[in-house]
Amino acid sequence: MRKYCILRMGVTVFLLSLLWIVAGSVAYASSADAVWPESSGEVVQTDGKLVVDASHMEQGYIMCCVSAPTNHRLKVRMTYANGAQLTYDLDNEGDYEVFPLQLGSGNYEFALFENVSGTKYSSEGKVTLSAQLTDENAAFLVPNQYVNYVRTTNAVIKSDELATDGDVYQRIKDFMTEEFSYDFVRAKTISPGELPEIDHCFESRAGICQDLSAVMVCMLRVQGIPAKLMIGYADQYYHAWTVAVVDGQEVFFDPTAAINALNASRYTTERFY
Repeated sequence: MRKYCILRMGVTVFLLSLLWIVAGSVAYASSADAVWPESSGEVVQTDGKLVVDASHMEQGYIMCCVSAPTNHRLKVRMTYANGAQLTYDLDNEGDYEVFPLQLGSGNYEFALFENVSGTKYSSEGKVTLSAQLTDENAAFLVPNQYVNYVRTTNAVIKSDELATDGDVYQRIKDFMTEEFSYDFVRAKTISPGELPEIDHCFESRAGICQDLSAVMVCMLRVQGIPAKLMIGYADQYYHAWTVAVVDGQEVFFDPTAAINALNASRYTTERFY
């Protein structure tokens, strides 16, 4: 799995984690009450070829697109007020994509870069936003590139079935542990930079670490349980796992380890979505 980008965390992650725990969990709901991103056009900023819809920034996300289709590869670099950066690919056909404000309230800069030749990129626009989230967990209740789902995603439908009674978090965790296996073939054949595949993983009941974790996070988010897709290292292995807030407590769960496909003692976070 290629390192898509690096989030320079350090003390920032520690402080944000404390805020996340203190904020507590959101009451369980059904997917009908989940947050579904939209580019409503109420607050739009443009610069060069970059278009940013910040109409629902308080809900922990913005939406970006390029002003006109291009044949060139595009990247969006997000820079937080403390200097932490994340770099994403952007659709080059002009469709909006969701970008989470996972570092919480504060100032963000979004910059667009277009591939002009080889590894060379040109700067094509820059927008600065000041975000005030209604809840510091907000970004972990909506879909994004790494946890990509819609209302009709089968994992969402199954989540509603499991959330009819009892401990929703435990029921979803048990479902992941009992129903899924590790896809060793995909682990050997995955392309560099490939994003998690929620639909394929759910339908085949098999996936690699990022797929399994994305399915878990999807099913939790639509029930109002803030959940992060974590990426970093499990011992020496590049890996993905989950962290959720349940009853005000930060809860770690690694779906890959739960199905006995990994045995690690130390987890080191590089970035999260």
